[in-house]
Amino acid sequence: MTTLVAGLALWWGGHLFRRFLPGLRAALGGAGKGVAALVILAGVVLMVLGYRASDGAELYALPAWARHVNNLLMLVAVLLLGLGQSKSRFRGALRHPMLTGVLVWSVAHLLVNADPASLVLFGGLGAWSLTEMAIINRAEPEWRRPEGGTLAGDARLLVIGVVLYALIGVVHGYLGPSPFPG
Repeated sequence: MTTLVAGLALWWGGHLFRRFLPGLRAALGGAGKGVAALVILAGVVLMVLGYRASDGAELYALPAWARHVNNLLMLVAVLLLGLGQSKSRFRGALRHPMLTGVLVWSVAHLLVNADPASLVLFGGLGAWSLTEMAIINRAEPEWRRPEGGTLAGDARLLVIGVVLYALIGVVHGYLGPSPFPG
C-alpha cells in the first residue's frame, strides 16, 4: 500500500507543482514541464505497481447492478475526457470536462471495487480531481466559455468516444478483469 500511496503523492505533487511552487516552476523555465511530467509518470508507475501488488478482501458487498452502472459511467467519463479538446457544441457546458471525467471514472470504479487499494487509488484520484477544480476556480475565477461547436463535432466526439471506450474495455480485459458482462 505504501507504493500506491507514494504514487498518488507524486501524481498530486506533479499536478499541483506550478500552482503551489510558482517561483521554483519559473526558475526551472521550460524544464519545469519536463520535471513535472517525469514526477507524474513516476507516480503512475508507482500507482500501477502498488495497486497490482495489493491484496485485500472486499470491505463491503457490491450490488449486482454496479457493473452495469460502472460501464455506463465509464462511457460518460471517456466522452468527458474528450469533450474539452473537441469541436462539440457541448464543450462550453462544463468548465473542467477532463477533471470531471476523472471524477466520473473514479466513482465508476469505486462502484465495482471494494478492496482497500481500490478505495485509496480511485478515491485518491477522485479527490485530486475535485481539489484541482477548486484550486483552478479560485486562481482563475473568470471563465471564458469556448465558442460553440458543430453538429459534426458532436458526432465526431461520440464516434471517437465510443470506439475508445470499446478499446479501453478490451485492453482492460487483457490486463485485468473484463468490464463487460458475460
